[in-house]
Amino acid sequence: MARRLTLINPAYTRLWVGQVVSSVGDAVFSTTLVLWVAAVLAKGRPWGPEAVSGVMVATGGAVLLVGPLAGVFVDRWSRRGVMLRTEVIRGALVALLTVISFLPARVLPVGVWLGLIYVTVFTLNAAGQFFIPARFAVIGDHVTGEADRARAAGIAQATAQTAWIIGPPLAAPLLFSVGLQWALLLNALSYAVSYVAIRSVAPGPDDVLRRTEESGRMGLRQEFVAGLRFFAGNRFLMALLALAVIGQVGTGSLNTLNVFFVTRNLHASAHLYGYLGMAMGLGGVAGALCSGRVVGWIGARRTTWIGLLVSGLMLVVYSRQGGFVGGVASIFAFAVPLTMLNAAMSPMLLDAATREYTGRVMAVFYPATRLASMLGALAAGWLAGSGLRNFAGSAAGLRFGPIDTIFALAGVLVMLAGVYASIALPTSEPEPVSEPEPASEPEAASAPEATPAPDAVPGPDAARAARTPGGTR
Repeated sequence: MARRLTLINPAYTRLWVGQVVSSVGDAVFSTTLVLWVAAVLAKGRPWGPEAVSGVMVATGGAVLLVGPLAGVFVDRWSRRGVMLRTEVIRGALVALLTVISFLPARVLPVGVWLGLIYVTVFTLNAAGQFFIPARFAVIGDHVTGEADRARAAGIAQATAQTAWIIGPPLAAPLLFSVGLQWALLLNALSYAVSYVAIRSVAPGPDDVLRRTEESGRMGLRQEFVAGLRFFAGNRFLMALLALAVIGQVGTGSLNTLNVFFVTRNLHASAHLYGYLGMAMGLGGVAGALCSGRVVGWIGARRTTWIGLLVSGLMLVVYSRQGGFVGGVASIFAFAVPLTMLNAAMSPMLLDAATREYTGRVMAVFYPATRLASMLGALAAGWLAGSGLRNFAGSAAGLRFGPIDTIFALAGVLVMLAGVYASIALPTSEPEPVSEPEPASEPEAASAPEATPAPDAVPGPDAARAARTPGGTR
């Protein structure tokens, strides 16, 4: 009998199958929404860019407004139950939008359509703020050992990267050949597949937390403050957050300025911009798939600070490129260590956060890094448009302009984060092993399901999961 494919262990494999389908659905859904707003609803309108940016604002708003509080509820309830119920809520919401989308676009005013889209995107991402820390905790229950946890994070990132290579090219043909409704329906069905996959995973032994009498009497505000105090009082967590924030500020400039770098510094057509994204995605897949083995060899701490140093150096190298081929090669090389260090941080986060505070730790960590990325992107845009707009210089025979200078400074900032990581991260970590034995699937816990999450309630599940307007898994 042929042996079935198993990644790490059967429980993680089932979770991964759900992620494969749902990540592609999210990528198609998110790209289709942006295309529909830009090419249909706002076609020929001067406010088209603002309408598209509203989708991004709705995404970021859900992360920043809902994310910090979501962890409190995730720590109260069954994490597996939270995942199941958020998939039901999100699937039902997308299904409702799918039904409405069968109406001709002219039936409703453009403002109503945009409002429906913004509300849907906000709600999907708000629910995702519950799903992300819950999934993080569930994987921590079913995957043990530093190398296996890094491998799990790497596989999740590789899956998300691949989804963003496959999904967007499918979005335009779906929208313009068969219509918006079928792209929406695909995403609704992907939530159903994710639900079935999660349902097939037995609850872990710590899925339902047994709260002490004192914590059971605490209210929402007290539990939220307790989570903040736990985070602030943990030197390891604060060091990891500082590293992530510095890295996000440094690399956030790519999101804003890369398209201008292609045309001005690489002297290529804007039509080739997508190939840079594909090269970065492929580099992310390569780095993610290697991360578990590298962490097994040298440990998560060394992988983190070495990854910061190498990725910062490669960003500096990228800033000095003057041709498209060199740019593609260097952005690929930049993405490999960047994704590896992201995967290495996952087991360190799980080790530093006790099970009682896992949801709240992720609810602080994830929005803080998203905010840092947004601020880095805004700062880079301001520097390129105003602060360094007319900057030009030369040194040692090298010429410098505004965008390549910003990228070089960002790379130096990431390298400084690597130096800080080599000093700040504790050295007392488990001895790495080269090839850990696969973990066996835990038996189902006998604890009952917790109270379901309310209706008012998205891979870091993955490196690019945070950018999806449709909600992350």
